[in-house]
Amino acid sequence: MKFGYGVSDFSKIINKGYFYQDRTDKIPLLEQSESQLFIRPRRFGKSLLLSMLENYYDVSKKDEFDQLFGHLAIGKNPTPFRNSYFIFKLDFSCVDPTGTVDDIKQSFFNHINVCIEGFSTYYKFKGFDFPIIQINRDDALYSIQSLAKSVKATPYPLYLLIDEYDNFANTVMMGIHILDRDFGKDNHKQRYQSLVHEQGPLRTFFKTVKALTTSTMFDRVFITGVSPVVMSDITSGYNVAKNIYFKDEFNELCGFTQQEVQSVIEHIVEKCQFKNKKSKVKEAVELMKTYYNGYRFCYKNYQYVYNPTLSIYFFEQFQKECEYPFEMLDDNLAVDESKLEYIARIPKGEQLLLSLMEQNQQVVIPAISKRFGIQEMLNDASKDHAFLVSFLYYFGVLTIKDRTDDLQSILKVPNLVMKGLYVDRICKMFLPMPDDRDNGKDAARQLWSKGNIAPLCKFVEDKYFKVFANRDYRWANELTVKTAFLTLLYNDLLYIMDSEPEIERRYADLTMIIRPDKRHGKIFDVLIEFKFVHLKDVNMTGEEAKALSKEDLEKLPEILVKLEDAEKQVAEYGKHLEEKYGNLRLHKFVVVALGFERVCFKKI
Repeated sequence: MKFGYGVSDFSKIINKGYFYQDRTDKIPLLEQSESQLFIRPRRFGKSLLLSMLENYYDVSKKDEFDQLFGHLAIGKNPTPFRNSYFIFKLDFSCVDPTGTVDDIKQSFFNHINVCIEGFSTYYKFKGFDFPIIQINRDDALYSIQSLAKSVKATPYPLYLLIDEYDNFANTVMMGIHILDRDFGKDNHKQRYQSLVHEQGPLRTFFKTVKALTTSTMFDRVFITGVSPVVMSDITSGYNVAKNIYFKDEFNELCGFTQQEVQSVIEHIVEKCQFKNKKSKVKEAVELMKTYYNGYRFCYKNYQYVYNPTLSIYFFEQFQKECEYPFEMLDDNLAVDESKLEYIARIPKGEQLLLSLMEQNQQVVIPAISKRFGIQEMLNDASKDHAFLVSFLYYFGVLTIKDRTDDLQSILKVPNLVMKGLYVDRICKMFLPMPDDRDNGKDAARQLWSKGNIAPLCKFVEDKYFKVFANRDYRWANELTVKTAFLTLLYNDLLYIMDSEPEIERRYADLTMIIRPDKRHGKIFDVLIEFKFVHLKDVNMTGEEAKALSKEDLEKLPEILVKLEDAEKQVAEYGKHLEEKYGNLRLHKFVVVALGFERVCFKKI
């Protein structure tokens, strides 16, 4: 197989024989609405979807239909609309979001005008004739109207495709909290509002598109984006699009299913001639499932899908080297951390991120918000729990898990890749100084490389607990302590972290199982059970706890009880892990925290 990592040109993928997971069977369903909005997280194949539609409907590619689609589902049963449109395509990720509002507006208009010029050149080269399109450099909306009128004089209707409709506006919006150093918070607010208010270029653009759609100048419109935030703000300008992001039938429109992933892995394993093919397929699929699976965009369809960009990244590396990628996280997805940074900077945001890590990486809200605009983004008082969770859902750092018995929405962190982003953000929240983080990581390395947990416990006691105490975390328990250790120990280059669901354990424990392809390294598997004793339980103040010697700390009856209880649990959990994985180099520990003052440990 040839894997076109990062390639979103459908024609190139087909003509060069790259792997393509057929989604053309969804075309008849997509034709049921003339104007559609499709929301998916970044790097989820939206551009390839648009390119597929572009090639299917483009009148100039009628002679290429069999070559491009003959072997696919739609090629065997095409719709009457195939190859019957002029295609006008815009990509708002090309718009420069920096500078003043006038600078952004000019970049926006420049992109539209360049696309119109490209449209005219392309179709005239293909032999199609239509009246001259008038280009206005200062008013691209006039240019669009001229385009529509020129095409109206031909026998063919116009199909408008807009990719990343919210890209540059989202960048400006995120800057309200993240890029204050460039313009200041108030300037970012003003810039965004100026883009989407009644006379702003983005709203007036969509008002123009709406007018051209309702007057049949644009026969069909398909729009992709990441969130409904921007669309909520311009709805009065464009309220004719049918949102299809919660539709059951489109859950797998972008993304790979379990069976599809397994099929590709089977092919690669066969090509690489592994000795135990069945075992290798199972191992590779489980690894991909842990890191890349877990996305779900509707409630009735219970099938989770894999991130397609990361899956292609894995396939390509695995087939080329017959080894798994050393780094499971592709750098293209790392920028999603900015969404977590945004949440962390607003009221209640820090606690949401922390609680997600503590509460088995899931959260419950009444319902996912389908509409929220700039006023909610700008007004800290309006950012309630449901708002924050919904925001993270649309940007792909949370996903749908299920409904509760009383029909509330359960959302979860999708997979290990996304969990790593949370852990990194929490670590930066609590340890903002790079030197502190480096020292903490060095202490953690002593645990998994040498089996020595003492330096890590001392670091948490000296550094992390000071942060906790200053922030007055009154909800403190063993989960809070576990999170502190997790942020320093987290290493998805070498380990599969925290596999509680598979061994049916409580989520207070932390496991680090060496990745199957990293077992040749001189490192250890790790299991830690955490316990917590409140200061009031030992009738002590913080200062009194700090003054205890190590020996006196370990002799406290409340500590001894926790140690004994945890020791039994660690022995049981360790047995489960050995049975599940086999051949582990497992080091088992019990960690007991006394308030946010002291840490004692025991190696089992």
